[in-house]
Amino acid sequence: MTVQKKGRVFSGARPTGRQHLGNYLGAVQNYVALQDEYDCVYCIVDLHALTTVEDTADLRQNTYEMALDWLAAGIRPEETIMFVQSQVPQVTELHLVLSMVTPLGKLTDLAHLQGKGPPTAAQY
Repeated sequence: MTVQKKGRVFSGARPTGRQHLGNYLGAVQNYVALQDEYDCVYCIVDLHALTTVEDTADLRQNTYEMALDWLAAGIRPEETIMFVQSQVPQVTELHLVLSMVTPLGKLTDLAHLQGKGPPTAAQY
């Protein structure tokens, strides 16, 4: 018997270091609980981590460990989609297209970008 789900949840996290209790209580615990009522898609956003990680050599290991931690916490891969951002080429392809057609002025109007200071040369 298939249980009707309420909708879809998409969320992601940057693998900037080892998972800790704060990660578990703040996000992963909810990721696990949401699987019962929603179709869930969880992404390890390793490309986003490139903007803040200090040593990119650790990124691959952090990504691997994050995936293991999520599985150990109760993410069920048989019913939940879990993927690594850099392993989906369409992510970077879409970014290229959108960055070519979306002017910076429009992006700075977005609420989640406001208050983060002026864009730097690296953001162009």
